[in-house]
Amino acid sequence: MKFLVVDDSATMRRIVVNSLQRIGFNDTIEASDGQDALVKFDSSVQFVITDWNMPNMSGTEFTKALRARSDGQHVPILMVTARSVKEDILTAMEAGVNNYIVKPFTPQVLKEKIDALLLAAAA
Repeated sequence: MKFLVVDDSATMRRIVVNSLQRIGFNDTIEASDGQDALVKFDSSVQFVITDWNMPNMSGTEFTKALRARSDGQHVPILMVTARSVKEDILTAMEAGVNNYIVKPFTPQVLKEKIDALLLAAAA
C-alpha cells in the first residue's frame, strides 16, 4: 500500500514514515505542503496522511482540492495535527478528511486509525 505523507515539518514527516514502517507499511512518498502533495499525488497513492497547518496550502485546502479530483475522491485521508478543538475536527471532516489524530500519537494509534479506515473502505 502506497502512502502520501504531507507535512511542512521534515521531522514530523520522518516520525510518521518511521511509524508507518514499524507497523508494516514501507511504500511512502512525502510532500512539504498541500500544493506539493497535489503535484505528487497519483493513482498509485492508496492512503493520505496530512497535517493541517502548512504554508502555501493547508491540510483542509489540500483535502478539498484532492476530493475535487476524480482520482482523489475515494482515497482515505487521515489528518494528523496538533489542532484538538472539536470545531477543528468538524471542519476537517467537512473538508473531506476520513479520520483525525491529535499529535503526539503512538504507532499503535496510527495503526488503529489506518486499519479502521481500510476496513470501512472495504465495506
